Amino acid sequence: MSEFNLPDLSYSYDALEPYIDAKTMEIHHSKHHQGYTNGLNDVWEDLSKDNHDKGLLSLLSNLNQIKPELRSRVNFHGGGYNNHELFWKSMKSNGGGEPTGILKEAIDNEFGSFDDFKKKFSSNTAVIQGSGWGWLVYEPKSKKIQFKTTENQDSPIVDGLVPLLGLDVWEHAYYLKYQNKRPDYIEAWWNVVNWQEIESRFSRAANTAKALFSKY
Repeated sequence: MSEFNLPDLSYSYDALEPYIDAKTMEIHHSKHHQGYTNGLNDVWEDLSKDNHDKGLLSLLSNLNQIKPELRSRVNFHGGGYNNHELFWKSMKSNGGGEPTGILKEAIDNEFGSFDDFKKKFSSNTAVIQGSGWGWLVYEPKSKKIQFKTTENQDSPIVDGLVPLLGLDVWEHAYYLKYQNKRPDYIEAWWNVVNWQEIESRFSRAANTAKALFSKY
């Protein structure tokens, strides 16, 4: 029996039209995320029971718990699995706009304004070399939010950070509609961001950090 299953979406593949097209969503979810799911299940069989008991997020928070020869596979497939699970939930039909409440206050304090945050996130994510992600994260030591990019399927959890909002800029996430115009994809994506979900993650971020990183 597989430990991990492809998570269902809470919306249809065409729900994010016209910003993200239905065919891209279908391929991205049913093929690419399924591939990370399959890869994670394969490496999971090679891990010890102690690793199983700790769970995926705990392993990502400290890859040194894993045999050296298995770390890169857990990092790639486990990161890909969790990153995408967060990604789907970060979007919704009729999304967009701006955050409210304590998240808005944190963004204003850290970046100056939402517009300044959006510009920094967009411009720095657009120039990622090759494949990767742009992130808004919570940094437990400072108890502040930050912008960060990661390569490939690396999770911010590996760097001791709590992921709040992530944007996938692997070409499979946008190429059918936007071809090589990554900035256009990023600009369109802001229209489907589920700020209620991101605000909820932020409200739980300190507790999430305590659960993932024992020193906090």
